[in-house]
Amino acid sequence: MNTENQKVWLITGTSKGIGLDLTKLVLSIGHKVIATSRNTDALEKEIDLNKEHLYPVQLDITSDKEVKLTIDRLVKELGKIDVVVNNAGYSLVGSMEEMTDEEFRATMDVNLFGSVNIIRNVMPYLRKQHSGHIINISSNAGYIGFEKAASYNAAKFGMIGLSEALAQEVNGFGIKVTVVAPGQFRTQFMDSINYVKNRIVVYGVDEAEKMWSKHSGQQPGDPEKLVKILVKITEMTKPPLHLLLGPDTYKLVTQKRKEEDAEFESWKSLTLSTDFD
Repeated sequence: MNTENQKVWLITGTSKGIGLDLTKLVLSIGHKVIATSRNTDALEKEIDLNKEHLYPVQLDITSDKEVKLTIDRLVKELGKIDVVVNNAGYSLVGSMEEMTDEEFRATMDVNLFGSVNIIRNVMPYLRKQHSGHIINISSNAGYIGFEKAASYNAAKFGMIGLSEALAQEVNGFGIKVTVVAPGQFRTQFMDSINYVKNRIVVYGVDEAEKMWSKHSGQQPGDPEKLVKILVKITEMTKPPLHLLLGPDTYKLVTQKRKEEDAEFESWKSLTLSTDFD
């Protein structure tokens, strides 16, 4: 690949799963990758091809100061950033009552505020170069509330709203935004699920943990197909703002929309009764 077509990608959460698969694919094409992880040793062991284009960074994305220093340093070194993929995240399973304040906030910090830190500090460079593509990884849990996943739902719903607002803000600067909502893909994600420490028997978290552990490795989605799509949308002149990935997600979200429309319609008389006469 010639240097004119070579892009610089910034991908968070790259030591495993989708982040790792995407890093490998982007490197194989010939692009450069700034790959953030809490464990860069594990990441580097997985990379064989075009390793000279890999820039592994041990980064706490929940620290705005650390994120700023890192992005400033790497842009100075590499000259630009073209694609940003906010992929880092994890799930916490447990009821609202069982979750401690610390557990809930930690989920939000990694799944939402970490992405905010990345976006805030990369935007001056994207705006100045009048180009770039920000891809935010949400989930079908960003469209549908699931029991025992309130903090994850809150973060992923927030990611969708954030992306919609951001797309309007940056449209005039030649910057594209896509929020991706994957369903169940066969990665190690389920093996890294966190569970609440305080458990109240009636909420059935023990049973949920057994179910998710059993389901790991059985997910229908192919992560290699997913990451190829992520690369494909960065090559589009007009990529989607919202992108559902996986038949399971499509079915769940479209069914939810139908149910919402029906509910809105059934309460329309109350909804329209609030203006001054």
